[in-house]
Amino acid sequence: MIKKSTIIPMPLRYLINIVLFAAFLFVMNTLITGGTISKYYSGVISSIGISIILAVSLNMATGYLGQLPLGHAGFMAVGAYTSALIMKAAAGSLITFPLALLAGGLVAALFGILIGIPALKLKGDYLAILTLGFGQIIMVVLLNIDDVLGFKLTRGAAGLQKIPKTTTFLITFICVGITCFVIHTIMKSRHGRAILSIRENEIAAESCGINTTYYKTLGFVVSAFFAGVAGGLYAGNIGILNPSAFGFMKSIEILVMVVLGGMGSMFGSVLSGGVLTALPELLRDFDKYRMVVYSLVLVVVMIFKPTGLMGTYDFSLNGLLDKLILRLKGGKGDGGGKAVLVEKEGKANE
Repeated sequence: MIKKSTIIPMPLRYLINIVLFAAFLFVMNTLITGGTISKYYSGVISSIGISIILAVSLNMATGYLGQLPLGHAGFMAVGAYTSALIMKAAAGSLITFPLALLAGGLVAALFGILIGIPALKLKGDYLAILTLGFGQIIMVVLLNIDDVLGFKLTRGAAGLQKIPKTTTFLITFICVGITCFVIHTIMKSRHGRAILSIRENEIAAESCGINTTYYKTLGFVVSAFFAGVAGGLYAGNIGILNPSAFGFMKSIEILVMVVLGGMGSMFGSVLSGGVLTALPELLRDFDKYRMVVYSLVLVVVMIFKPTGLMGTYDFSLNGLLDKLILRLKGGKGDGGGKAVLVEKEGKANE
């Protein structure tokens, strides 16, 4: 009989992660507010954070759930316009922006329920086509709803302008941290195991008593909610919204981030979301060739690493700390990032 116990207790694991994340936020925010990082680059960093939220949230539906939705930009658009309208109506209040982000996420989640329940009865290409249609419908509605209502709401092709620029590095990356924590926690729970079982074999999962419709809808709705939050951050970052920014290519761009990082790897989504957002900005000096270089990077990665940069690997700081402690004590890690102490039953009291 073998007894296993972790080196670092779970509460301490969470505390270490929180302290390190808070330190990262403090240092970066100090550099930005102090002027060491320019306003332009702080905007780029905020854009990276928004892309990370979009990639991690889509990974919930694509990498973990095993579906292929192509309407993620539609949920982002719903959240962006909902948040922007609230911010414009109640500008100046300190709590307006957090409430606007929450409202944008909830409205996007509502659309996720309305679209997800019928859409998730389909699979593969059929689901992709249906969700793609949803994204296009949202864009067309945003373009033409003013004519139907008889008053200015989204302002159609002219775009919704003069949105308060309330998105900051600190707010963006707090949202990044919450997104990663919530999705990580879900996937480590029994609900996450149910979602993964649907990805592996939906028929077998259903035969074991798992409510596949419920869990597929849950994954889809959580994904839509955080896409709506990312949309609200996007609106507060650039200060103007145009329906054309949420077209088919935006959904493909987010999907590319997930596939490039590795489907089922949160760390991969974070990495690819950052790289694919920063790369076009870093190549602006090569304006004529930057999109060619960008495309070549994607082609090369897919040729030599078809499972994505990280595959299904997820980075674990606590796992590394466990392995480091065991090495210092002369022990060994278990190869999966989780260190264990092995004690034989007869020596349990020694």
